[in-house]
Amino acid sequence: MNAATDFGKIPAFEVHAPASQEAPFVFNSPHSGRHYPQRFLEMSRLDATVIRRSEDCYVDELFSGVVACGAPLLTANFPRAYLDVNREPWELDPRMFSEPVPPYANIRSPRVAGGLGTVPKLVGEGLDIYQGRLPLAEAVSRIEAIYQPYHECLKRLLIDTHCTFGHGILIDCHSMPAGVRSGDGSLRPDFIIGDRFGVSAAPILTEWVVGLLSARGYCVVHNKPYAGGFITEHYGRPAQGLHALQIEINRSLYMDERTLEKTPGFNALMDDLTEFARELMLTAGRHFTDLPLAAE
Repeated sequence: MNAATDFGKIPAFEVHAPASQEAPFVFNSPHSGRHYPQRFLEMSRLDATVIRRSEDCYVDELFSGVVACGAPLLTANFPRAYLDVNREPWELDPRMFSEPVPPYANIRSPRVAGGLGTVPKLVGEGLDIYQGRLPLAEAVSRIEAIYQPYHECLKRLLIDTHCTFGHGILIDCHSMPAGVRSGDGSLRPDFIIGDRFGVSAAPILTEWVVGLLSARGYCVVHNKPYAGGFITEHYGRPAQGLHALQIEINRSLYMDERTLEKTPGFNALMDDLTEFARELMLTAGRHFTDLPLAAE
């Protein structure tokens, strides 16, 4: 039994594609997976509810309307606690494994130090996932069977988009705890837009996203405390016509973090995000020919 058999009946990830892609956008929800393989749960010291504390609950559903707007949506079914594709492929904590990790593994990143590597050690507020050390083969299996195919799929979506439209825009979709505050601590934002401090996307794109969400009455901040993770950094290449933005949504807008149940605000937020995506695609369609090639 390994990662391939964990997702033998349910695919590890899925692409929800429109009949025809109408805009140079690809949406991605890498942390909303909620299929917890029984084998994984048996390895864990946490119960089936607590282990979900790192999950971006329902973000895939919140952005599901983008498909009808003409953009593909890539969604994970595997949970973030099992494998985090918003990390380098080999960000591994050597203390988690029975055998030495490969020499090319990044064992000193801040994310590994925080227990949040490619195979996470912790969920939520510092809760250990596992009862003991794992065989290194477990991490290798998850990376080879799921991580690498996931990124190949995302890369292919972006390449195809770039070939069709001459450019591509990745919107990486996430959620954040209700208590998160902006960098100076003065605001509790509804959305945080990350562009790696102007490196992963042309500034005008960030301005459009912030402006469109703000116009709908939301409190929107930029880069603090979340500027984007590995996916935003890795795929954002403005000089090559590939732009990447991360969107973080405050979970208090749509769910009860204690029970993981949707609140009455869920449907209204989903409708707002669909309309936001539609407006963003129209705006980009009208003005993208004037978009600077590189972020400044």
